[in-house]
Amino acid sequence: MISLFLAMALLSQSPNPSLNPDSIIAQIGVDQNLNAKLDPAIPLRDELGRRVKLGDYFGKNPVILTPVYYACPMLCTELLNGLVKALRVMPLTAGKDFAIVTFSIDPNEGPVLAASKKEHYVRDYGRSQASAGWHFLTGTPDAIQKLTHEIGFRYTFDRNTNQWAHASTIVVLTPDGRISQYWNGIEYDPGDLKLSLVQASDGKIGSVVDHVLLYCYQYDPVTGKYSLMIMRIIRTCGILTVLGILTFILTTRKQRNITEAKHCSPWASAPGVRRMRQSPRAEAHGLQRPSSHSLR
Repeated sequence: MISLFLAMALLSQSPNPSLNPDSIIAQIGVDQNLNAKLDPAIPLRDELGRRVKLGDYFGKNPVILTPVYYACPMLCTELLNGLVKALRVMPLTAGKDFAIVTFSIDPNEGPVLAASKKEHYVRDYGRSQASAGWHFLTGTPDAIQKLTHEIGFRYTFDRNTNQWAHASTIVVLTPDGRISQYWNGIEYDPGDLKLSLVQASDGKIGSVVDHVLLYCYQYDPVTGKYSLMIMRIIRTCGILTVLGILTFILTTRKQRNITEAKHCSPWASAPGVRRMRQSPRAEAHGLQRPSSHSLR
C-alpha cells in the first residue's frame, strides 16, 4: 500500500490536468505468477558491461529479484534501502547463502549507472561477500519487457513527469529460477524474508530452528506474510502428547517388572554365589538350607 501511495504521489505532481492519473495507475501493479519458471536465456548486461543471461544466477542458491530503475527519485531508492535494512539483520549473507539480482526497467540506463548503484548499496550492506553476490543489471527493451512480463510486474512511462510509474516489490526465486514468493512494499521483515529464502532453497540453507518454524508457519500470498498454522500445531501437539503417554506407560511397566522380579527371585544377588537365601529364623538356630547340589 505504501508503494502504491508513493506512486500516486509522483503522478499527482503532473502539471497537465488533461492526463488522468487513474489511467496510469490502472496500468501498474504486480500479478503474482507463483511457481512460474523464468526463462534463463533472457539476455542482459551486468554492471561491468558484460553480456550475461538471467540463468547465470540460477543453479545453487535462491535469488532475490528486484525490479527498479536506477534514476528513480523516490520509490526504488526506498525499496533498496528497505532491503538493505532487512539484510543487515539477517544471519544469511548475499554471495554465500543467496544471490540478489537487481535490474533496471529503463532500457536507456546502462552499466555505468548500474555500477554506481552497486558500489553504493554493497558498501551500505557492509558484508565482504556481497560484491560477488549482488548483481546490478540492465537490458534491451525486449529483454526487460520479457522479464517483467514473466514476473507479473506491470509499469508504464509517465511522459508528463518523465518518470516510470511502477509498484514496489521483490521476488524470491528458487535456485532453478521458479517464483517462490513476492514481497510488496518498501519494508521487509528480516525474519519472514529469511524464512522465504530457506523455503525457496528447499532446506539447503537455514538452521534447524528455521525449518521448525517453516513447519509451524505458512506463506500467505494475499498478505505477503507468514501466518501461524494453528491446525498443524494442534496436530503436532496431539501426536507429542500420545507419544509422551505411551513412553510413560512403557517405562512404568518396565520398572514394575524389574521390581517384581527382584522380590520373587529365591537366589542371592551377590555375584558368583549360588546358594539360597537364609531366613532370619533359620540363621538364629544355626540351620542351613540345602545347597543347590543337594537338591538335585
